[in-house]
Amino acid sequence: MKKILYTVAIAATLLSCKTQNATTTASAATKNQVDVSIDLKNVKDDKVMVTIMAPSIATDNISFNIPKTVPGTYSTDNYGRFVDDLKAYDSKGAELKVVRDGDNTWNIANAKSLAKVTYWVNDSFDTETSGGMGGKDVFSPAGTNIIEGKNFMINTHGFVGYFEGKQELPYKVNVSHPATLWGATSMNDTDASNENDTFLSSRYAELVDHPIMYSAPDYVTFKVDDMDILISIFSPNGTYKAADIAPAMETMMRAQKKFLGPVNATKKYSVLLYLSDMKTKDAKGFGALEHTTSTTVVMPEMMPKAALLEQLKDVVSHEFFHIVTPLTVHSKEIHYFDFNNPKMSQHLWMYEGVTEYFANLFQVNQGLITEEEFYNRMADKIDQSKRFDEKMPFTKMSKDILDAKYKDSYYNVYLKGALIAMCIDIQMRESSNGEKGILDLMQALSNEYGINKPFNDDELFGKITSLTYPAVGEFLNTYVAGETPIPYEQFFAKMGVKETTIKKPGNPFLKDETTPYITVEPTTKEIKILPNTELNSFMTTLGIKNDDTILAINDTNYNLDNIYDMIMLSMDWKEGDAITVKIKRNGKEQLLKGKVTLPMQDADGYHAVDATKTKVKEAWLKG
Repeated sequence: MKKILYTVAIAATLLSCKTQNATTTASAATKNQVDVSIDLKNVKDDKVMVTIMAPSIATDNISFNIPKTVPGTYSTDNYGRFVDDLKAYDSKGAELKVVRDGDNTWNIANAKSLAKVTYWVNDSFDTETSGGMGGKDVFSPAGTNIIEGKNFMINTHGFVGYFEGKQELPYKVNVSHPATLWGATSMNDTDASNENDTFLSSRYAELVDHPIMYSAPDYVTFKVDDMDILISIFSPNGTYKAADIAPAMETMMRAQKKFLGPVNATKKYSVLLYLSDMKTKDAKGFGALEHTTSTTVVMPEMMPKAALLEQLKDVVSHEFFHIVTPLTVHSKEIHYFDFNNPKMSQHLWMYEGVTEYFANLFQVNQGLITEEEFYNRMADKIDQSKRFDEKMPFTKMSKDILDAKYKDSYYNVYLKGALIAMCIDIQMRESSNGEKGILDLMQALSNEYGINKPFNDDELFGKITSLTYPAVGEFLNTYVAGETPIPYEQFFAKMGVKETTIKKPGNPFLKDETTPYITVEPTTKEIKILPNTELNSFMTTLGIKNDDTILAINDTNYNLDNIYDMIMLSMDWKEGDAITVKIKRNGKEQLLKGKVTLPMQDADGYHAVDATKTKVKEAWLKG
């Protein structure tokens, strides 16, 4: 998952017989498949009906579960709270007794006679207040959406449950949908009709790993070497088309595939992009969630194209690299994931950290960003990571990430986790005189384990040490499992790189990530410049003063209702762009004209200074 940051369903298959004797024989036979039907045609009160035909059950009672949490989210989301009116029936249509146990479990009596379970599913997008960034919201890319006749975001874990003890049975999913909608997914549809799709999964975990987005067809396909790529988009106001996104995605994915080389053998990959209009009950948590052969992405539709493409480059590349870990290299906690009583792995530093590091390293490796930009990104991660407890053992935090004590540290997996990966990469380059790096390590781990062979959680450090160098094992035990803060400057020095102060552009309306220059007048919704604060160069150059009211920028009126649009658009401004700002000062309107002067801020950065280390540095960044 990257903050910054997803599914499908099935149809019932019934046994038919020619004689009464055959019927008796069939009912006694063992049924080792779970058949699911999702009805997207008959939406009721913004809810979708799901029917699950039960497999053979040999116990008097059985529990039916909807996931509490799913892989990649590392949060407790309780998807069962979106399920209403669950009922169980025998083969004659008689209702069986069902008792709900908490948010996610229903206990069914007389289970030996159970034929099917039905229930209604609400979507999570309608309930969001912060998009999974706080409170009880589900992170949007892991959520669900129901807009009758227009869009269904089917993260299967939000629609389909499982019978306790039956998770390893195959699933057959049938989705009936309006002919005007098309389901974007990496799964193969075995039904040729234009109003019905059928998908087969070998087990529940595989089903949950495959999202589907239904909407009016708007997609682009292309090949990267031997991999088929699908880019599908839902833009509610038609602001963007898949064709607007695809060229940048193709450039990026070709670079990623070249960077990975033989590490990746995926044959099909889908990007399901949902753009939120932010003006109705809609998704508010932006980012993406990884799956083995796809990713679900949620972004604001109002984002300028250049900013959107830049965000997608970082976010989608991160999710794509999850193909390596945890989707190929993972522990038993991941492989045999318990959706309702999860046991977490110690190795978020690898699952998210190595992935995030690759998402940055490949860009400098393939010439998409400069060496200095790469250093600046790593410096920014160092700065942000210091807001967290630097002495907290990363393995401990990872293992207990669902506990209240540690859950607020999760974002650090993208910061310190990526820096851990960088330091391992540097250490391997130094130990091998530039010949090997962390990509070689992940290739070796992929060969050692693979998708269907998980490792024992507490054995990974030993295995990594045996595949690399003693210094790497010492690093892991000291800085990842231990409490010692990482001396980043020492690792950069190994590559001939030294810390320095750099200038970087800031946002015209934000002093820093949490402090604005502007406020809103509650009674009028007007946007005002804060009093008694030193203004930045953008404002002083244009002649904006404290207490001014901003009425419009470049002929677009702004107030509380679209202040987010104003800030988002400002992210796309370039130094020297022409700009007009209509203000109100002391009750009188004025029009200020000029050019954009981006405010510059001091920040920690790095640059290469030791020419004797050029060879190993080039192997690190370009090898």
